[in-house]
Amino acid sequence: MNSPPAIINEATLEEFSAAWNRHDIDAIMSFMSDDCVFETPAGPDACGTRHVGREAVRKAFAAVWDAMPDALWSEGRYLVQGNLGLSQWRFTGTNADGSRVDVDGVDVFTLKDGKIQVKNAFRKNRFQVGTP
Repeated sequence: MNSPPAIINEATLEEFSAAWNRHDIDAIMSFMSDDCVFETPAGPDACGTRHVGREAVRKAFAAVWDAMPDALWSEGRYLVQGNLGLSQWRFTGTNADGSRVDVDGVDVFTLKDGKIQVKNAFRKNRFQVGTP
């Protein structure tokens, strides 16, 4: 497993995304800082649900594959400017009830000391045609 570089760039975010598609939690966590935070796209708070600290973030990340074993992020585009990173993607997967998810989304990253400190995820919320 490669260690992330001291400075995060677009290639680093692409490697991070590739680890997600491999469902490789150890590789993913190697990109995260010790004081990492994950803010989910949905949840009871304005930020979705906030997971703080390596163990909480690791558990929340792994829960994605438990819920959708075929989860895949494609069509990635990446941008890094100073301590801010952006990742734009298309997410597909199958829920436990068999329904398919196919949505666009973005991650907004706060970067610190060559690691991802905050991963703040946003994605579209699709509904059936004819539904408000």
